[in-house]
Amino acid sequence: MEKVAIAVLGCGRIGRMHARVLARHPRTRLIAVYDVMADAAAETARELGVQAAASVAAVLADPALRAVLIATPTPTHVDLIIAAAQAGKAILCEKPIDLDMARVRACQQAIAPLAPIVMIGFNRRFDPSFQALRRRAEAGEIGAIEQVVITSRDPAPPPAHFVRDSGGLFRDMTIHDFDMARSLVGDIVEVQAMGACLIDPAIGAAGDIDSAMVQLRARSGAMVHINNSRRSAYGYDQRLEVFGAKGMLIAENRRATTVRASLGAATEAADPVLPFFIERYAEAYAAEIGHFIDCLANGTTPATSFADGVAALAIADAALESMRRGASVRLD
Repeated sequence: MEKVAIAVLGCGRIGRMHARVLARHPRTRLIAVYDVMADAAAETARELGVQAAASVAAVLADPALRAVLIATPTPTHVDLIIAAAQAGKAILCEKPIDLDMARVRACQQAIAPLAPIVMIGFNRRFDPSFQALRRRAEAGEIGAIEQVVITSRDPAPPPAHFVRDSGGLFRDMTIHDFDMARSLVGDIVEVQAMGACLIDPAIGAAGDIDSAMVQLRARSGAMVHINNSRRSAYGYDQRLEVFGAKGMLIAENRRATTVRASLGAATEAADPVLPFFIERYAEAYAAEIGHFIDCLANGTTPATSFADGVAALAIADAALESMRRGASVRLD
């Protein structure tokens, strides 16, 4: 089986993680990395034994290249998506597509005639536990879905400089949960959000929040509750509960082992939950790449398409508006 030649644009934390996954994936051949910070690209290239490209244009000009993975800062995504589509490359782009819906819509219009394969990096859809839960719910095991509870809490707040450029908690963090909600209950028609800065005053000074609770209503009538925090003393907290007419499905946190201890001081004591997203979603990131390669091979639309990126951003924008207005917001 011929491996798909792919390059990574962006060699920060998430880009380097993706490059490592691609370098060892059985169906991909990482051929180049690029970053505006040449040192970051050179270090990643040395680690993985690939080329550090001199420019985006040089990457896209390679006729052997079939796809690019975009892991650059969010404000660069639109221009890179358009450039890659014009070069005839398939695209896997980290979320969000952009922070400005108008730019996202303009990008959508610009690439539509080219009909590229574009996948947005909502990696949680590919987590084995979340996938199993969704399959069982879709098979009717718990009947019609009535309520969903999504818990997503980071282990520690990000630095203030990240917050300033991130687009805010709803567009940066909760957007994963908005996508997960849509994958379970379908179109969202109403959003009500509350947010506060309870953890790090620097986040508030940067104009963002570090704690949030969001209620969503689906067109089906199902309700979703999302709770987010930028701090969790016990590790990266990622849980999912789906409740229906016949019962409930729960996907719990992941731990290093399943060993539990019952001793004098405690019973059923377990390992800490995994520390952060790279460890927690390692399997999901690999499965995400596998799905992307399947889409290239079959010419099919990815499960997390450009349209899914648009829909999740629309919910994030509505959540921000709801929080500012102190009222629910309807989505057309």
